[in-house]
Amino acid sequence: MLTRRAMLMAGGATAVVGGIAGVGVAAVWPGGAKAREPWRRAGESLGDPRLDALAYAILAPNPHNRQPWQFELVNDDAIDIYCDLDRRLPHTDPYDRQITIGFGCLIELLVMAAAEKGYVAEVEVFPDGEPQPRLSGNRMAQVVFRPDQGAARDSLFASVLERRSTKEPFDVGRPVAADAVATVIGAAHGDVATGSTLEGERIARLKQLTWDAWLVEYETPQTRRESIDLMRIGNAAVARNPDGIDLGGGAMGAMKLVGMISHDQLNTPGSIAYEQGKSMYQDMLDTAQGYVWITAEHNARAGQIAAGRSWVRMNLAAQSIGLAIHPLSQILQEFEEMIELRKAVHAELGVDEPGLIHMLARIGYSTQPPASPRWPLETRLIPARA
Repeated sequence: MLTRRAMLMAGGATAVVGGIAGVGVAAVWPGGAKAREPWRRAGESLGDPRLDALAYAILAPNPHNRQPWQFELVNDDAIDIYCDLDRRLPHTDPYDRQITIGFGCLIELLVMAAAEKGYVAEVEVFPDGEPQPRLSGNRMAQVVFRPDQGAARDSLFASVLERRSTKEPFDVGRPVAADAVATVIGAAHGDVATGSTLEGERIARLKQLTWDAWLVEYETPQTRRESIDLMRIGNAAVARNPDGIDLGGGAMGAMKLVGMISHDQLNTPGSIAYEQGKSMYQDMLDTAQGYVWITAEHNARAGQIAAGRSWVRMNLAAQSIGLAIHPLSQILQEFEEMIELRKAVHAELGVDEPGLIHMLARIGYSTQPPASPRWPLETRLIPARA
């Protein structure tokens, strides 16, 4: 299925082709391979099993692709994991819950990759205590590597390099079977609960709720601006900053070059770019063929890590059977304007306080999108702290 984003880019490219000859093709269509190099380098031997495992771990899903992790190699067998506090999302994620879930995803991939190398990775989360109400500069986790050639390997690891969060319309002519959903939610582990639905009326209600929530985030100036500031428009921008929201592609670069799309236009209600953004997302949400979710009994930091560990496993399980999965974070956000919709989705899914929904995602079938850009591992390593 051709997405609105694809149609926008194709149309824009056609419109500007005649005008780019004088500026140089390389300026408009620089290669985007550099930003995805970490996906290709994972699996290379880096001379240290901790680095070998981290090369996979940094491919973990995380909010707005901020990649907020920092790693300190301790002695010859441990890693201290920190959060780069400047990479949080203070407007859309005011209590750092979603950022913490992203660290859970990273930790799960780290443990799986260590086992592939014959190591057990022993994890202690928040060894300096759970920071509240926001994250602090203390360690998110310490991971100690212990050689063990009998370490149990995880079959889901085979899907790590193919894992995607598919932000595209799904095939409405291909329903999802109950056994496929069971495979996805059955991959979760730890102290979380999971749920799912393929029931038509509930799907319709969740479509409306998640669309209303997306509009709230989009139409609230500070949350919209937070996302737009992180949009990397064109391959050159993605290569310079391989994090944030990827709007790469030669056509996007060309449209940016001739002024057809910009951060200011995306942030201006009523502009073509602004309205197109709304249409693109509504088209995606309307094609949901079912939903899966993760809940917890209370909102502790350790539970957020556990939710992330289970989420990436569910993502990998979906990938292993060719099922697309797209997390819908907006309706679970804790900023003031989202409170009523957040309550509504909790009521819809029967989750009462102090319990909460940590993850909600639509599922279906779609084409495989490209991998998300990543910073090289060496940029996430920090010197030993005194």
